[in-house]
Amino acid sequence: MEITYPFDSIPDGGHAVEVAPGVHWVRMPLPFKLNHINLWVLDDGDGWTVVDTGINQSDVRQYWQQLFSGAMGAKPVKRMIVTHFHPDHVGLAGWFEEEYDIALWMTLGEWGMARNLKLETPENILPHLARFYKRAGFDEKLMAIIPERGVSYPSRITMPPIGIRRIVEGELIEIGGHDWQVIIGTGHSPEHACLYCEDLNVLISGDQILPRISPNISIWPQEPNGDPLSQFLASLKRFEHLPQDVLVLPSHDYPFKGLHHRLSELAHHHDERLDETFALCEKPVSAYEVLKGLFTRELDSHQIFFAIGESLAHLHHLVAQGRLRRYDDMDGVSRFVQV
Repeated sequence: MEITYPFDSIPDGGHAVEVAPGVHWVRMPLPFKLNHINLWVLDDGDGWTVVDTGINQSDVRQYWQQLFSGAMGAKPVKRMIVTHFHPDHVGLAGWFEEEYDIALWMTLGEWGMARNLKLETPENILPHLARFYKRAGFDEKLMAIIPERGVSYPSRITMPPIGIRRIVEGELIEIGGHDWQVIIGTGHSPEHACLYCEDLNVLISGDQILPRISPNISIWPQEPNGDPLSQFLASLKRFEHLPQDVLVLPSHDYPFKGLHHRLSELAHHHDERLDETFALCEKPVSAYEVLKGLFTRELDSHQIFFAIGESLAHLHHLVAQGRLRRYDDMDGVSRFVQV
């Protein structure tokens, strides 16, 4: 089944569009090149369950207040579920807790990352970031923007609640008379929660499965020697049992059908990217040198960190496959070369 898009218009800020019975699509702004996020409001009987909250900025808070004092004002917000720790998803969890007196449902790993990064201080984290990106081969110009980058996360989220209702793989969450099964994805983030409702034939995929762009799979300073691409590719198989015609609700772009086709596309994309990365390592190269070969367009100061993380993820996977060897040169820069 090819990918199709059942909806040709998007909801305006502060408004919602019903995409399945009791499932409402809300779109909020982001201050990045990827300038929006899709959020979901589910009819939960005597109230509403919100899936993901948006980033911590005033217009997003105002849009939520407009929605729940207007079109959806007849019932209270009773619960929030957050897919993962990235700021466009968990950003307003603390605000929702205070504004609507509701609990946060989240996987423990994602909540822990959000709390840790919110509490991190520049004095503690910046030396670690400097070592990490120097090892990746950043030049002096890029090293100079690390201080701004290193303290960006805390300002983009409100303090996550100190206590949560933990959700786990395979759990069934009853929402509005329907069971939603938790499917955990990995690679994009440590313990990303997706939600599948068999009754409605709907999958809330978060960032784990997007229709046109590949979810960012990156090495970050918190796990500098990891292999997240291996985890991501393995986790794609957790969705293969779902129906071909399931309506997929991603965090970016449009709702779509054609899940199995998209799973194949994502796997194929990374196979191609691995081959491209391998070809760039005929002689010893740094991750930054590989980045320049993989990303030929100009990248802004936000995108460059995702690009270096993604380059490292493919390099690390090739090392794990035994196709590349990694060593540190005399300047402390990691070099990768074909075996």
